[in-house]
Amino acid sequence: MGVPFLLINVRNDNSLTIQAIRLNIFPSFLKLVIHLNAYRKGLVLEYFTIVYNLVEAVLSILFGILAGSPALFGFGLDSVVESLSGGVLIWRLHQHEGLSEEEERKRERRAVKFVSITFFILGTWVLYDAVRTLYLREGPDISVPGMVIAGISILIMPTVSILKRRTGEQIGSRALVADAKETLVCAWLSVALLLGLGLNALFGWWWADPVTGLLIVAFLFKEGIEQWREADEEED
Repeated sequence: MGVPFLLINVRNDNSLTIQAIRLNIFPSFLKLVIHLNAYRKGLVLEYFTIVYNLVEAVLSILFGILAGSPALFGFGLDSVVESLSGGVLIWRLHQHEGLSEEEERKRERRAVKFVSITFFILGTWVLYDAVRTLYLREGPDISVPGMVIAGISILIMPTVSILKRRTGEQIGSRALVADAKETLVCAWLSVALLLGLGLNALFGWWWADPVTGLLIVAFLFKEGIEQWREADEEED
């Protein structure tokens, strides 16, 4: 099954027309990844995560500005933060064969702590955005591109998260397993954005997006604290 992709056409009067088309890129990518060895698979998944999140960030921020949608703009910033975790894992998985067992354990502990920091950064931003939205009673504006972007993330990110978790368990990397959880958070934030845009458009429930965001914040801080503590315990 192909994955929806945005085809954007700018007319002479500067208006935009957006058409959802289907590409078979993601299924082909999955077939390629499955046959790689574990460490290479982890690296490819992380490179994919960074590229995907950066493209998602640019599109979300662009359409958030065009639609005047703080929710969509904030979603783009979330994607930037999530890409930081991917960068940490690339550092963790790269050149693992040249490390001694002790050096690899040290790198793993540092990677887990770095990933936990990205949980805190993402949680702080989502908390700020949710509280600000509730205080200002600022509902998300209707944005078809935003709903398409969120829908694509809901389709793709859970699969990427599962692959990361299985690969992390295979190579014994708690950092990669933790990053898999953060990738899953990307899908949850997409659900929150889609719910916020849809429920506000249908019923005027402007508070749906920030309330869902607060639930996600609790998970982010919980996971960040647990990952940091586990890394400290292993170091002791």
